[in-house]
Amino acid sequence: MYRNPFSDAELDRRLAAVRAAMARRRLDMLLLSSPENIFYLTGLDHWGYFAPHLLIVPAAGEMTLITRAMEAVTIARQVRNARFLGHSDSETAIAKAVPLLAGAGRLGIEAQSAGFSYAAGQALSAALPDLPDLPLEDVSGLIDRLRLVKSAEEQALMRQAGKVSSAAMAAALEALAPGVPEREVAAACSAAMIRAGGDPPGFGPFLRPGRRLAEEHTTWGDSRYRGDDRVLLELAGCVGRYHAPMGRLVHLGPMPDADAAMAEIAHTAFDAVVAALTPGARAREVYGAWQAVVDAAGLPEYRRHHCGYAVGIGVPPSWTGGNSVTGLRHDSEMEIETGMSFHILSWFTETGRGEFFTSDCVLLGPNGAEVLTHAA
Repeated sequence: MYRNPFSDAELDRRLAAVRAAMARRRLDMLLLSSPENIFYLTGLDHWGYFAPHLLIVPAAGEMTLITRAMEAVTIARQVRNARFLGHSDSETAIAKAVPLLAGAGRLGIEAQSAGFSYAAGQALSAALPDLPDLPLEDVSGLIDRLRLVKSAEEQALMRQAGKVSSAAMAAALEALAPGVPEREVAAACSAAMIRAGGDPPGFGPFLRPGRRLAEEHTTWGDSRYRGDDRVLLELAGCVGRYHAPMGRLVHLGPMPDADAAMAEIAHTAFDAVVAALTPGARAREVYGAWQAVVDAAGLPEYRRHHCGYAVGIGVPPSWTGGNSVTGLRHDSEMEIETGMSFHILSWFTETGRGEFFTSDCVLLGPNGAEVLTHAA
């Protein structure tokens, strides 16, 4: 049976941090709709997030979680720090929330949340004439930023997820061979992931032959792998909703010299990123460490949109933590802090000089950068 993975002290710490952020922005109440942030504050882990969920967070007092009434048993077993308010399928979550917002004062809403539809916004706006004392403020990203830095409990989950990822990758590599159906490799990978203690990941695994390499976010198909195939493997083990992604580009036949040379560059650039992940560094400096290796290799024109992105909590349909990506970009001033975790990608395709890809999950723990995922 699923159990909320967080201690009461951990949940209390998170809520206190959110309320401190509310106080800095002079907010009296939050209306949260992002599944990742609702999970962060309550530990609710289920597949019912396809329907709207709302979490009302007052500046003081008990939180209120609003979902379909049919989720009552799941929520009673998982959520211990918020009262439950269910609605029938002839009602909406917003309709249930509006009476609780009366007299709230300054209200923060996640306007950019995938869990807050246009219809929900319209319904809330329609209720505003009856709530004249309810100024609204967009708090999109407020809790996401708090989630970037992982506590000791969260770091432990990340390390477990890394072990699940490594087991799944090992199984996929063992199953790969010329003539093997793509589905067989996917089955071996998924089975190993589950047997290693993994939970359903946010998405993936992405397993596809080189002829489909440029198809971002597609996975196995109906064909069989060929003896001359390059094969992309990208996956993330998940434990308690925490993800540790990793990826490899594998050659089933002899590796061309150009690709072997690119592999050397990719590994050197990856190591440079890991070395640059130090407290106080800026994300642009971390990207700069990757790009410096690329430039020195005689590829100054080759650029990537990032060399990695923040990971942790992920709810389907992604492991990126929501509908946006916090990347290690050339123009990002984000400060790197102990407790952050990233999917570091050293990706080289369409270079004109060979192709290679390697990636791993890296946690900046108390003793420095830790690579959490491993493969032969």
